Amino acid sequence: MRLLVFGGSASGKSRYAEAAAAALPGPRFYIATMRPWDDECRARIDKHRRQRAGLGFATVEHYGDLRDLTLPARGTALLECMGNLTANVLFGPGGPPENPLEAVTDGLRRLAEQCNHLIVVGNDVFAEDGGCDAGTRAYLDLLAGLHRRMARDFDAVAEVVCGIPVAVKGAIP
Repeated sequence: MRLLVFGGSASGKSRYAEAAAAALPGPRFYIATMRPWDDECRARIDKHRRQRAGLGFATVEHYGDLRDLTLPARGTALLECMGNLTANVLFGPGGPPENPLEAVTDGLRRLAEQCNHLIVVGNDVFAEDGGCDAGTRAYLDLLAGLHRRMARDFDAVAEVVCGIPVAVKGAIP
């Protein structure tokens, strides 16, 4: 099963995705994509570590191209989150790949091939266009394209609204 879970900031999407992954067979891998740049990032990372404590995840920190990631075994993988991964790919130290949409899509496909189940957490940051700069616009466009591809290709899509998962496509756990 491949499930996309998306929602706004603090919507409960991570808790829902973690619970859904914890209900699936192991081994369970939590693919952490947030770089610990500063105290705010480290605080969010610590919050998520506490939140998933006791759920049976092995954490795999991976900040860049998913095509470079090899999981140690088949099982259930939770990728947290597309927003961070996309920013890392576009704005990371090596600069963006020639075709970022294809690079990230290929990485997701490669990751899915290594799993029995894949859950990806995405961000709903598309409701407003606040007149952003070109770099931010490229990021939002890439993230939107990735969400559309996952929604098309994945078995199920859930939007989490105020902590409540709403099925957008397929049967959700």
